[in-house]
Amino acid sequence: MLDTDYYELLQVERTADERTIKSAYRRLAMECHPDRNPGCADSEARFKAISAAYDCLKDPQKRAAYDRFGHAAFQNGGHGGMGGGAQDFGSFSDIFENIFGEFMGGQGGRRSNALRGSDLRYDLEITLEEAFAGKTVEVKIDTTVACQPCGGSGAKAGTSARTCGTCDGRGQVRARQGIFVLEQTCPSCRGTGQVIAEPCEACRGDGRVEKQRGLEIRIPAGVDEGTRIRLSGEGEAGARGGPAGDLYIFVHLQRHRIFQRDGTTLFARCPVSITTAALGGTIEMPGLDRERHAIKIPAGTQTGKQLHQRGAGMPVLNGRGFGDMVIQIEVETPTRLSSRQKELLEEFRKTETGEECPASSGFFAKLKTMWDDLTD
Repeated sequence: MLDTDYYELLQVERTADERTIKSAYRRLAMECHPDRNPGCADSEARFKAISAAYDCLKDPQKRAAYDRFGHAAFQNGGHGGMGGGAQDFGSFSDIFENIFGEFMGGQGGRRSNALRGSDLRYDLEITLEEAFAGKTVEVKIDTTVACQPCGGSGAKAGTSARTCGTCDGRGQVRARQGIFVLEQTCPSCRGTGQVIAEPCEACRGDGRVEKQRGLEIRIPAGVDEGTRIRLSGEGEAGARGGPAGDLYIFVHLQRHRIFQRDGTTLFARCPVSITTAALGGTIEMPGLDRERHAIKIPAGTQTGKQLHQRGAGMPVLNGRGFGDMVIQIEVETPTRLSSRQKELLEEFRKTETGEECPASSGFFAKLKTMWDDLTD
């Protein structure tokens, strides 16, 4: 197999990416590893061949040289070939550590004793007006901070942690079951890789203490229900000097007495008199921008008609511009009428049935005057 093409050995195309090559090697290595085929010379030779092929193709520089010059790139003192005596193909556990290291947490070295702190969540309720304009709020959060006496190390002043003798600083111990090697957290150091002989009295070796912190948080204009704001490094302090977690602010909006919101669009229901709906007119609608917007009511407007006021809605979060305000008309029918108003409506009903046809302009002018008196 000395002159067999590396791509053919791994059963991949020459254009295969790194992930495809790694996957092919993993599959073939498990098939022909000597631990699974004891006493089989062919399997051992094939395993050496695919190991050499993978060793070459996983390295971008070696692969480029191989693609250009082939096996000649590693002859006469070159690296990556299969000659030069027997190779140490290691145990089956080495294959797992090399291939699955990023999934199993094994890096082949010692672990750091610094553990990242937990992320925190804070639910903040604001009004729709505050969501429109944005605001700065001060919140108090129960969290953990680095211990001052030990500087976050967890060890008593003047002392330091030592490498765990059970796992040799790896933070993991291994147990073999057949051809598989399982890893579990070291019971002596709890995965930190180090043990503290003399813990700090203030934090009892944890490197952090509980404390309430005050934070000033800027809420940008345009936030919506469920908007999540991430504050990096403002979560709980890490154990034994580890990095702090993050703080996530979840925004909740109070219910508004006038407006309902959908994205950047504001919806409101607006009652109008029957005469305004019939004859047309203009009404004023207060907006969240503290402006009074003139809404023109077309003649003959029916209940449920929606009128749009461009640019009077919510601001775009982290962007430019504003949404719209949508006014849904609700025509009000009066429940108490004076005798004169009833008389005018009776006249109007006669015009609908064709019994009488007075001058339209004069009739509607009277009707509007009377109706305005009713609604004032």
